[in-house]
Amino acid sequence: MGDFTIQISAELVNLLTDDGKKKTKKPKTKISREYQRTQRKASQKQISDDSETHKGTAAAGWPIQPPFFLPPVQSSNAELDAIRLVLQESERVVEKLRKQEEHMVQEVTERAKNLRDKEFKLPNQKPMPCMAENDAWQACYKEHAKEPLKCQHLVQNFANCARRVRQLVNSDDK
Repeated sequence: MGDFTIQISAELVNLLTDDGKKKTKKPKTKISREYQRTQRKASQKQISDDSETHKGTAAAGWPIQPPFFLPPVQSSNAELDAIRLVLQESERVVEKLRKQEEHMVQEVTERAKNLRDKEFKLPNQKPMPCMAENDAWQACYKEHAKEPLKCQHLVQNFANCARRVRQLVNSDDK
């Protein structure tokens, strides 16, 4: 005896469970009559196609498998090709983003270095005016700690130098 399959539609289940009893009316969803007709025709066509397919295979003695178990060869190749294309495009985008990231990291590093250099760079320092005179009176005081009046002329030279510098700065500001 050959194997066979039976497909049971929802419509058939409804007919069998009715047993001629009237049910309370359910509120109808607004589905067009045309849509309902096309659905019924499609399910009837599926049932008739399946029964024709199974008759031929059962007579030949082959095991019967529902058609949904057979992998669609053409569509899977198309799907694989589409997936490959998407993967290739994704790889290109990832590579582009990686290069963009490297460029941005390099730019940020360079800007950070420039800011650090500007922040911690000492301004151009001008030599302190009257440095020689200052050093001279300090050395004299160290040498003559007990006789500081010997260094009086050096202290006077430093004071005169400081006065001249102050006058120059004040005249430049005006």
